[in-house]
Amino acid sequence: MRAALAVIGGGPAGLSTAIFACVLRPELRERLLVIERGRYPRDKICAGAIGARADRLLATVGVRLDVPAEPIEGMTLRLGTGTVCRRPGGLGRVVRRIEYDTALARAAADVGAIVRDGVTVHAVERRSDGVHLQTDAGPVVADAIVGADGVGSVVRRALGLGPGRLRAQAVEVDTEPVESDGPRDEIVFDLRDASYAGYAWDFPTLVAGRPLVSRGVYVLRRRDPLRPDPDPGVVLRERLRGLGLDPTRYAQRRFAERGFEPGARVSAPRVLLVGEAAGIDPVTGEGIAQAVQYGAIAGAYLAERWAERDFGFGDWGDVLRASRVGLDLRLRAALLPLAYGRARPCIEAMLARAPDLLDGPMAWFAGRRVPRGPMLRALFRAAPAALRSVLDATPLRRP
Repeated sequence: MRAALAVIGGGPAGLSTAIFACVLRPELRERLLVIERGRYPRDKICAGAIGARADRLLATVGVRLDVPAEPIEGMTLRLGTGTVCRRPGGLGRVVRRIEYDTALARAAADVGAIVRDGVTVHAVERRSDGVHLQTDAGPVVADAIVGADGVGSVVRRALGLGPGRLRAQAVEVDTEPVESDGPRDEIVFDLRDASYAGYAWDFPTLVAGRPLVSRGVYVLRRRDPLRPDPDPGVVLRERLRGLGLDPTRYAQRRFAERGFEPGARVSAPRVLLVGEAAGIDPVTGEGIAQAVQYGAIAGAYLAERWAERDFGFGDWGDVLRASRVGLDLRLRAALLPLAYGRARPCIEAMLARAPDLLDGPMAWFAGRRVPRGPMLRALFRAAPAALRSVLDATPLRRP
């Protein structure tokens, strides 16, 4: 089969790329191929929280995904210094990937992409006449390809790229609600355990119509032999016991994640990477909304390059880093030392003194304008508490 473009991976990043490319360049319809290893409806291990910015972005090209979801109206952080909660409303929703990805695949087909599920790509080879793919459904030749195939990306391996430095492990279960849970329309991040770089979460979720709670633990691997990372499964089991739940009743689901590294290569002639194949937020592991943003940028980029028959893709990394999602990812990568390093007590002290510091990140999550004036005033109010936390943590020098 010959295709103008082939997208390897039929998750939110790959399908969004196909949607935006077909809408912006109608000549690509019926010439853009999406190859997905699983068969829809196929499940994906994921907590499922989507910032409203993803739905807003898809709506700009007429795509609205009506799937079962729990609304997110507020966010709670449980910190060593106390609990911070903000409820601005309209932050997003929590979905199940088995339903969300299937709906997104239908949307991609509706705008003209050819979606082939149940097909595995075994080999990728770049040649002068295009990229040759060996699949279990036969050979495919495309002018260019998009690697949207996640952590275990065959496309990334074909480019000779390593697994990346910022890797994380997560484990999750779905349980019934417990009395200590907060309002059902809030997502909870629990950062009280500072023994590891990461957090625990509690998100409302609908499983076959049943109102359950997705509970999990995210651990960023520090690769420090002096401070070995705990097994997130063990951490989760202890947390479930603390909630009065029997951990043996729930089957744990594990998954790996790759964080975005600003200087890493994300393209080669005729090949570019998007979504988790390129890297997602290393602080929280958020990926779905960012995947849609990746798709919007890559779809527009590919539509323009295909029209010009320019498949060098040498500037894709620069285009990505300068985009809204690129700025977001670069900022989050820069915040890693603050979130999980020595500055963490300082950040927690600031949040305890000025909870409205959360309003900026939540506005960004929802795709709304960040309130700069109120954020600066909140920082000014929080500064004394942050300074005290630094002084308290600094040992006195004795003569």
